[in-house]
Amino acid sequence: MRHGTCFRHHLSAHHAGAAPHSAVAELEVVRRRSRTQNMKHYKAPWGKPLIVMSALATAGCLGVAVLSWQPPALARFGHWSFWLSLIPLALIALIIGCALFSIRGYTLTPDILIVHRLCWSTRIPLAGFQSAEFQPGVMRGSIRTFGNGGFFSFSGFHWSRVLGSYRAFVTDLQRTVILRFPTRTILLSPESPEDFVHELSSTHRNA
Repeated sequence: MRHGTCFRHHLSAHHAGAAPHSAVAELEVVRRRSRTQNMKHYKAPWGKPLIVMSALATAGCLGVAVLSWQPPALARFGHWSFWLSLIPLALIALIIGCALFSIRGYTLTPDILIVHRLCWSTRIPLAGFQSAEFQPGVMRGSIRTFGNGGFFSFSGFHWSRVLGSYRAFVTDLQRTVILRFPTRTILLSPESPEDFVHELSSTHRNA
């Protein structure tokens, strides 16, 4: 009887200790479901300018790479032939590098905007968000200060008289959405610009 009593006492103590851990686990599951339900994904379709520019740039790089990789022709340059033989590798690396920075879509959450690249994601905190506006063609006349001007994406840092300095994550120049913050401006091009603006504005209006 004594052993049975000790066993029941140990089992009860074990369940009592496990109960708080179970409650914490259930709470974490609820939080994850809530975050998932509050997420909304938008694709980043390519506009015609990006399709044409990317195709021409890729064809040009591959064409130059093939023409440069000709051993008889390289031999005529003597000791420079080694360095010239690296040109095809550099051009292929350029294609791969720009492709890795291409933009596949956006995920909108209550506090973070996620920009999906080819192999990773860029997270943009929405703290301090002021406004969102759909304005097609707003990148017209912009100067690229550091970024990509149409090789798989219009991305990086730009400047224009209308927007000042801004960071772009754009694939379609006719779907551009402007996100304004106190110290920065972000440009996107989601598949449904009006819906994106409404979703983001209503979420932060109710926050």
